[in-house]
Amino acid sequence: MGLLTKFRKGVPAVNQPEATIAHKQAEAAAAAGEHEAIFHKGKLFEPKSKTQLAYLKSIQTHDIVFAIGPAGTGKTYLAVAAAVHALRKREVKKIILARPAVEAGESLGFLPGDLEEKVNPYLRPLYDALYDMMDVDEVAKCFDREMIEIAPLAYMRGRTLNQAFIILDEAQNCTYSQMKMFLTRLGMSSKMVLTGDVTQIDLPRGQLSGLVEAKKILTDVEGIDFIQMDDKDVVRHPLVRGIIKAYESHETAQR
Repeated sequence: MGLLTKFRKGVPAVNQPEATIAHKQAEAAAAAGEHEAIFHKGKLFEPKSKTQLAYLKSIQTHDIVFAIGPAGTGKTYLAVAAAVHALRKREVKKIILARPAVEAGESLGFLPGDLEEKVNPYLRPLYDALYDMMDVDEVAKCFDREMIEIAPLAYMRGRTLNQAFIILDEAQNCTYSQMKMFLTRLGMSSKMVLTGDVTQIDLPRGQLSGLVEAKKILTDVEGIDFIQMDDKDVVRHPLVRGIIKAYESHETAQR
């Protein structure tokens, strides 16, 4: 079965006809018993585009899913929605959130504070999505019971992650070796969703992005799926779609 999701109330659909089509497809699929509806805080979540619907279907039917696309396409938000749903249904025992900390050339070792203080700023988008899905008290309780865990990428080596829903955000900032290490942490009865934007790589010049290389290497591996999103899937302010297209055109012309 697939999953149905809806973004926070008040976010405009950028492509209303496509969103309407996706909504009708989702309703029909749910009515036919092909999909499982997700409710968070009493609200039904629905996809805003065909690609988002395909993304949620893919998460349900694959153990590893890569979602690649520009900012604002719901890559991370949808992954968290699926993870919370799986946790509540006891399909997994915990959610693990990870994100590389390489933005602006910073590394965890040179940031002030303890581990949680160092990592939290980089995981803010994941926390924001969590609080959209769950009450503050519920999130706190899940952290206390270790049902939700923050796991800095650099600290995951040597672990086997069983019965977990693991999300790696900003995966374009993984190195080749980090990506290989992360993917091989997958344990029994677990799922991994990796999200990233290959136009926003913050690695040092000349260093290969693990996300870019993974798409070349793993495309034909059974059980792994790649979902490609574009500006049509943007669900932020309508201007964001235009900004993304303008930058893409400029960057293409510069090549």
